[in-house]
Amino acid sequence: MIPPEARGKPIEIWFQDEARVGQKGTLTRVWARRGSRPPAPRDQRYDWAYLFGAVCPARRAAAAVVLPIANAEAMNLHLAAISDNVAAGAHAVLVIDGAGYHQPSALHCPANISLLTLPPYSPQLNPVENVWQYLRQNFLANSIFDTYEDILEACCAAWNKLIALPDRLASITQRDWAVIR
Repeated sequence: MIPPEARGKPIEIWFQDEARVGQKGTLTRVWARRGSRPPAPRDQRYDWAYLFGAVCPARRAAAAVVLPIANAEAMNLHLAAISDNVAAGAHAVLVIDGAGYHQPSALHCPANISLLTLPPYSPQLNPVENVWQYLRQNFLANSIFDTYEDILEACCAAWNKLIALPDRLASITQRDWAVIR
């Protein structure tokens, strides 16, 4: 529910999620000559980072942090980053999934954000899932990361490439049912 102090302010709808990116990467399809077998490197080591991302399709705005762990403390850092990106004088309704560390009692929600939890087992309602698919298919797949710093660099580079394309970001995340009229 939107708090009383947010009434009368412009409302922004933001979507948030986390993705694990690491050495055990993903494979994707590539164009190749018929009959050939293009190389697709795949690492067998286990080191990763968590990319926390949030988008506001209507404003073509986004906020992200890359952290070594996904927990309530990390989510609080991400909430602060989102809060900094909400338009001045506006209030954000942040749509989140039901991860264990998204419990309101563990989070320090900034005054300009209200949380709205998705029903269980409904990732299709969160457009950020499409962002992860896009990042993996276009920037992160078929990669081998030698060090943890390489993983961080790849996450930041992929996110920055996406947000440099605000129309693409909006086309991936826009939903007719999530527009304030």
